[in-house]
Amino acid sequence: MNITSCPNCGSEHYVKSGIINQRQRYKCKACNYFFSVNKIGKSIDQYYVNKALQLYLEGLSYREIERILGISHVSIINWVKKYNIKRPYNPNYHPTYKILNAGELSSYFQNTKNLSGAGVVVTELGDKFMLIKWERFRD
Repeated sequence: MNITSCPNCGSEHYVKSGIINQRQRYKCKACNYFFSVNKIGKSIDQYYVNKALQLYLEGLSYREIERILGISHVSIINWVKKYNIKRPYNPNYHPTYKILNAGELSSYFQNTKNLSGAGVVVTELGDKFMLIKWERFRD
């Protein structure tokens, strides 16, 4: 990985300053800050981060989101903590979800019985759509 500037001050004036744990270390000439090459790690596209947080706010559990998006539930928990997301608590409603293609979604909305007494949110998941529906628990 190429170093372009000091992560502390942004200066482009730095020199090599030894090797630690098989990683090159640098020293910034402007602010005397020592830094090394960043680790190259896996990163998840922000689309999936946003989608996971959206589904969490819609009421789906961490494990349900894991099964839908294929992202670890631990990662989702970490994102919820990182962005300080608070889900509104309402015990009277429980979301159910379906994954449909465009044709199935169209026929679903043509039947008005599917929409009575419930709130519906549709979100896209790649080439398919997720329909999230809230129904009141029946006593």
